[in-house]
Amino acid sequence: MDQKVAEKRVPISTLGQIGLQQFAPYLMNRIMGRYNATLREDFRKKHRTIPQVRTLAVLSVMDGVTVGDLSVYTVIEQSTLSRTLDALEAHGLVRRETGETDSRVRKVFLTDDGRTEFGRAWPAMHAAFEAMFEDIGEDEYSALIVTLQKMLKNIRKHEI
Repeated sequence: MDQKVAEKRVPISTLGQIGLQQFAPYLMNRIMGRYNATLREDFRKKHRTIPQVRTLAVLSVMDGVTVGDLSVYTVIEQSTLSRTLDALEAHGLVRRETGETDSRVRKVFLTDDGRTEFGRAWPAMHAAFEAMFEDIGEDEYSALIVTLQKMLKNIRKHEI
């Protein structure tokens, strides 16, 4: 019997059989939900949203990316990202420029004020990150990063 045929006959486990505490997508969603909720409280005091700060964060690392690529890096749908960029631009935190070779392409850049604003958000982000990885050693963290990068490669639809 063909190996692939034999594999297809194996019954699929149910979520109940796996259990929520053993189902990685559930755990990842729960972790990121808690991380974002912690940050949301801090950002609200500064009149910022999670999508706004996530956009500033990505631009602080890779400035001048296209709106399409920014949508992928920030994990924000383009319609939401467009509104986010409108708000950030209105506050002078980002600027959009038309592409040099293609006028349909828009690149987004962080302004000096945007870099300063992200600098104000970073301590809360870093503190939440540190809390998330308390009691996790360097080897465990490195192994997690390798695993997450493999997972992203397995599921991604974009080359970035």
